[in-house]
Amino acid sequence: MEFTDQIDPTSYFDSYEDLKVHELMLTDQPRQEAYQKAILCNRALFEGKTVLDVGAGTGILSIFCAQAGASKVYAVEASNLARLARAVVEENQLQAVIEVSECKVEDFQLPEGERVDIIVSEWMGFFLLHEGMLDSVLYARDKFLKPNGLMFPDTATLYVAPCSVPSRFDRWESLSGVSMRCFGRALREQNSGNPEVLTVAPEHLLYDGHIIAWFDLMEVTTDELNSIEVKDVIVASRSGKLQGFCIWFECTFPGDGAEEQLQLSTNPSAPETHWKQTVIPLPEDACEELEERDPVAFSLTMTRNKETNRRYDLQLMLLDAEKEEHHLPCECHMTKCILMKTHLEKMQVEEEQH
Repeated sequence: MEFTDQIDPTSYFDSYEDLKVHELMLTDQPRQEAYQKAILCNRALFEGKTVLDVGAGTGILSIFCAQAGASKVYAVEASNLARLARAVVEENQLQAVIEVSECKVEDFQLPEGERVDIIVSEWMGFFLLHEGMLDSVLYARDKFLKPNGLMFPDTATLYVAPCSVPSRFDRWESLSGVSMRCFGRALREQNSGNPEVLTVAPEHLLYDGHIIAWFDLMEVTTDELNSIEVKDVIVASRSGKLQGFCIWFECTFPGDGAEEQLQLSTNPSAPETHWKQTVIPLPEDACEELEERDPVAFSLTMTRNKETNRRYDLQLMLLDAEKEEHHLPCECHMTKCILMKTHLEKMQVEEEQH
């Protein structure tokens, strides 16, 4: 099953001139609070420091940095929203600290010989990598960040889990007392080939989450983002209908040691964000009832689209759990895994006795 993340590269920056896009982000309370706490609760890291805000948008993250004591903030915004960001900066009387530049960060220049202490950016897209903005952040890191500088956020983790998708399947079994299965089937066929952005209830996850990729934003390269692949067997932690695979991400922020490490999570169990979750629905003939401890074997690849690096092609394959290698010890109910687990436990007891 192949899925394409749809994005028009010619309208990428134009899309950010639509104020409704920024209204959605600014009213995303978990997003706002994560960045505000990560910055303002780490005043010791920002006091007197120079900051670069990549993709500054309305400038609110730049303002948080100034409020945390940064001596200079370079807010770089490629769209003409930069003009509104200047007005917001002036409205908050921070123009002496924050300098807004209307250009791509790839075209931005710092004063001769200067580098910044901290890079701040809200670059995450749906399933983390949608839009490809991380490339620009990494470019800024390599060109503008001091060797001992900090990235906000500094790590990102991508997760996947099998799930039920009742809004795409079960809802149409009986709608106002009318069977609408054929409509539901047509709707899924119409959307086949595209991942869907949905809100997935925690109880609809059939596994707590399998890590697809973990990125240290001080080290990761753009080449490492070209293709991401996971192939594994996971064991259902609860029973339910396998109807799709749910993808989400979490990001963490640096701390000064005194504060607990803060994170921004789009996990279904976390407060809902505008990112929601990304779901790859399965074809109807691939859906099945899972019992707790059933093994699910799959492979998932995310590969940059050849026509534009801001878009990813997703390919999901269900594999035969009988033929794939399982982690040891494996908690699934297959006979070979039960026997192997018993054998390992017996060996451990024998070692402890000696």
